[in-house]
Amino acid sequence: MNEDPLALLPELILTLGAVAVLMLGSFLPRDRQWVARLVTAAVLLGSAVAATVALLGPDRLVFDDTFAVDGLTGTARLVCALSGLLVLGLMSEELHGDRREAEHYVLLLFTVLGAQLLAAGNDLSLLAVAYLLASVPLYALAGAARDRPGTEAALKTYLLGAFLGIAMITGIVLLSGLVGGTSYALLADLEPAARPVVAVGTVALLAGLAFKGGFVPGHFWVPDAAEGARTGAAALLTTVPKVGGLLAAYRVLDAIPREVVDWPLLVAVLSAVTMTLGNLAAFGQQSVRRLLGWSSVSQAGYLLMAVAVAGRTDLALPALALYLAAYAVTNVGAFAVPAALPAATRIEHYRGLAAGRPWLALSLLVLLLGLVGTPPTAVFVGKVTVFAAALDGGFAWLVVVAAVNTVASLFYYLRWIAPAFDRTGAAQAAPPAVRPIAALSAVTSSGASVLLGIAAGAVLAIDPRLLA
Repeated sequence: MNEDPLALLPELILTLGAVAVLMLGSFLPRDRQWVARLVTAAVLLGSAVAATVALLGPDRLVFDDTFAVDGLTGTARLVCALSGLLVLGLMSEELHGDRREAEHYVLLLFTVLGAQLLAAGNDLSLLAVAYLLASVPLYALAGAARDRPGTEAALKTYLLGAFLGIAMITGIVLLSGLVGGTSYALLADLEPAARPVVAVGTVALLAGLAFKGGFVPGHFWVPDAAEGARTGAAALLTTVPKVGGLLAAYRVLDAIPREVVDWPLLVAVLSAVTMTLGNLAAFGQQSVRRLLGWSSVSQAGYLLMAVAVAGRTDLALPALALYLAAYAVTNVGAFAVPAALPAATRIEHYRGLAAGRPWLALSLLVLLLGLVGTPPTAVFVGKVTVFAAALDGGFAWLVVVAAVNTVASLFYYLRWIAPAFDRTGAAQAAPPAVRPIAALSAVTSSGASVLLGIAAGAVLAIDPRLLA
């Protein structure tokens, strides 16, 4: 059974930490919920440290080869835990004094845990369990505000998640039935004679992962959740599940023989459709959080490019890992700006922001241009690496589509940036209520995006495989 509980130390820390925070929240008075917040931060930091230590060890499979401890798992652990820490900063001010504050932190920890299990799973049964663990907290967080937009977001998220979850389980049943087991390793035994069943099973399996990754056809919930949920929850929902879903797709699809079903072409088409749809839908948005929601959909399209060439080039995994890390820090930072200015819900509310809040406006500029992929930000390095991987994997046409979409995306980001630096609107520059922790998170994320881009560029210049 090759049991090794210490191999799951980052996940065990999250599990025990979530239980501890739940107990603390049940007994602490409302004015002392900050204790639960500190414990949550310690748990996330502890999980990240344990993940870093695990990365120094050898790659291995544990618990009857159902759980993989490797570079892909390490990427998910670190990106999810550190993203959770950034999100915690946004939540802390929004939820201060809320009687359900600790419950949000518990949901945050379980969301991170579910995403990590999705990425680390090496077994179809574990994939199904991880999907449920990563989904249930989403439903609660989407509707936690208990208002009309939140209720609508929660309903859409739940219905789509349940439907696509059933589709994914159907795919798991079909594929595991063909090979007589649930291990990913057994998928290599799929026969060309069973191509129709394998094709149906693969599409059904991918449908569930599309919900987690926020790409077509499972993307419909993302913009509604980004707008309807609280800002901290929106940052979490558009970041952490995407990490788990895309890395899980990379791992499981790479195990399915390409000669049995041409899944790389399917993923490449989904990539092109996702990035194009996300960009087109973002063009006319006036709500800043809904704009970021559609931006998240388009980013999933770029990330899928690396999944499409899984196993076809050595650049695929480093490109996906780097882009996910870059996207996570940039996306959470972008949500930190509206979290810092809770009254500024639409683009016109940001007119003259640079006059009253110059550091916040500069952070917004760096983060939004970072999402475009402007040097020297981390997303730029991630995009270049993903484009190189797609070219190396034989999808030149997809690189052309992605390049056109990248240029097009600049339009709707500039629609937000331009008013912020319009000094004629200085009188309306900044709403009076500015949340300092969220503002600090935005500044920190923008700086981290630039530093990560410079550092990653230097590493890639030496050897791209070092990021694998």
